[in-house]
Amino acid sequence: MSAVEVVTFGCRLNVVDSQSLLSDARVKGGDLVIVNTCAVTAEATRQARQAIRRLHRERPSAEIVVAGCAARIDPASFATMAGVTRVLGEAQDAPLARSASEGQTRAFLAVQNGCDHRCSFCVIPFGRGPSRSAAPADVIAEARRLVAVGRREIVLTGVDLTSYRHEDVTLGALAREILRATPQLERLRLSSIDCIETDADLLDLMGEEPRLAPHLHLSLQSGDDLTLKRMKRRHSRADAIHFCAEMRDARPDIVLGADFIAGFPTETEDMFARTLDLVEECGLTHLHVFPFSPRPGTPAARMPQVDGATVKARAARLRAAGDAALTRHLEAQRGKRLRVLTERGGLARAVDFTPMRTPGAEPGLMLDMIATGHDGRALIGAPARGDFAFRYGSNPSDRG
Repeated sequence: MSAVEVVTFGCRLNVVDSQSLLSDARVKGGDLVIVNTCAVTAEATRQARQAIRRLHRERPSAEIVVAGCAARIDPASFATMAGVTRVLGEAQDAPLARSASEGQTRAFLAVQNGCDHRCSFCVIPFGRGPSRSAAPADVIAEARRLVAVGRREIVLTGVDLTSYRHEDVTLGALAREILRATPQLERLRLSSIDCIETDADLLDLMGEEPRLAPHLHLSLQSGDDLTLKRMKRRHSRADAIHFCAEMRDARPDIVLGADFIAGFPTETEDMFARTLDLVEECGLTHLHVFPFSPRPGTPAARMPQVDGATVKARAARLRAAGDAALTRHLEAQRGKRLRVLTERGGLARAVDFTPMRTPGAEPGLMLDMIATGHDGRALIGAPARGDFAFRYGSNPSDRG
């Protein structure tokens, strides 16, 4: 029996890439598995290799095609794996303004690809190439199509999203044009951004447009200035604190998250403590914590390394700080009325990305819910107006 399947690792842009790969493969048919890899950490690459070995055992007759950043950076090592029939590269003129939908709920719309920066720990520019941005007209056309097929939320994504620039159009201007062109769109959200690149128009829009989700995830990586310098980041600790305060002034209900690397080479306990303190100083709620892993060919791989046990312990402490911040945020939502977008698996997201458990609700609905409590990871929700939406699979406020 032939079947086409895609297994995706990594970022939201990979989700978009996987959708394109899957669509192309289904046209050709056959017994085929595409593994779309990620190279951001050694663990991500290891998981991809593990998946390839498992797939070959479970489907020995299937062709295995390997794509994604790890495959582009080190194609030879994947090409020699048992069962792998092809390793795909990515043409630098691959079409932008592509999208993929998460079930019937939200859509990820890629508007930018590649990166012109060379952070000392990162191999992604080697896999994605230089920064390039989709034409606004193409982005708007795809956004209109997504709204027409029922997507209630669109997430703009890219490798270095805030570097988006097409002629004189910045990311903030693009977001404004999307919202103007799609009045039926209920939410526009941004994926991970770089605080130092954010344009003034985006700040203004955050304060003016309720449909722009009051949620930003920041690529901060560290709270220590010397570490940031050794990482070749372009912002300082003060820049991060100022940005978060500025955004909170513009949108008091904003919820902020961040990526951090624990145990970067040469990081001392005092340096790490400044990162730990930044969680409080920036008022962060959602943390993504990565234990440092040296990536071959990067400057950071040649720096004096922090021992593995210390890296692991610091990552655990940083995650614990994130868990405590999330718990405080969830506790503050108790009793509030929230409009949430339901996902699969009985989970929903408020406009600020706060998760809520909504067992029994169909995916893809906008529901008015009351936060009755939480379990430490997500809010517990009850319908604000009885169980109509749960019984009939629609929202009373959506009915004319």
